[in-house]
Amino acid sequence: MEDLTGRRLVVVTGASSGIGLAAAVELARRGDRVVLVGRDPARLQAAAERVRETVGERPELFRADFASLDDVRRLAEQLRAAYDRIDVLANNAGAIALQPLRTVDGYEMSIQANHLAPFLLTNLLADRLGRIVVTASGAHRFGRLDPDDLNRSLRGYQPAGAYGTSKQANVLFAAEASRRWPDIAAYSFHPGVVRTRFGNESRIVALGMRLLPFRSAEKGAETLVWLANQDRSRLVDGGYYVDRRLRRPYRKAADPQLAARLWAASARAVGLDG
Repeated sequence: MEDLTGRRLVVVTGASSGIGLAAAVELARRGDRVVLVGRDPARLQAAAERVRETVGERPELFRADFASLDDVRRLAEQLRAAYDRIDVLANNAGAIALQPLRTVDGYEMSIQANHLAPFLLTNLLADRLGRIVVTASGAHRFGRLDPDDLNRSLRGYQPAGAYGTSKQANVLFAAEASRRWPDIAAYSFHPGVVRTRFGNESRIVALGMRLLPFRSAEKGAETLVWLANQDRSRLVDGGYYVDRRLRRPYRKAADPQLAARLWAASARAVGLDG
């Protein structure tokens, strides 16, 4: 892997644990200046200590809860005040809701935390970004995205279906971002099935995490780190990657018309259409 510009600034959301923390540690080890964004202050502090122990430098921290769009707006203001340039924004924060939940903004939890919140953050920072890396998932194939009804998953709620729909949105968002912002490199990737805290609220999910041969967080973060470092000329703008290889996403997630509709619907949902 190449370090393109020496000491770059990389903002990683969902960096308190799992893939985000593993990626932040590796990026810092490679010489990048990392900024950690997380929801839980105690775990965020612990993550910062993990990075400091690895590289001898404590990263900068920002707290935000993606279940609140006002929190995302506040985060964007803080990042804009702190940095004139963000070389890489790793949109890694995510959630799976095991029961139907609406956020304070009125949206199904998975679609907001996994798509609408990073969509808003990225748009608010777009003029300062050099590259966007979005943590998607192979679960996008189970999605049933309807841009005209972003709360569709709340009817006959299925956690895997709602999560898959939000991950379908991730793939479409990265592809559409590359079309709308040609000066910004944008990619999405599938990290594999990773053993993390994800879904710990469910005893069944937690048991599966202990018993099944899941990947480590470090292994899951490899493609994120690779996409953050690889020369743009060697990648496909808007591409979806699995294990550092370009892959064609499921048919619906490769539809540019659906991506454009999703972008317009998302802009309206987060108040960017006016």
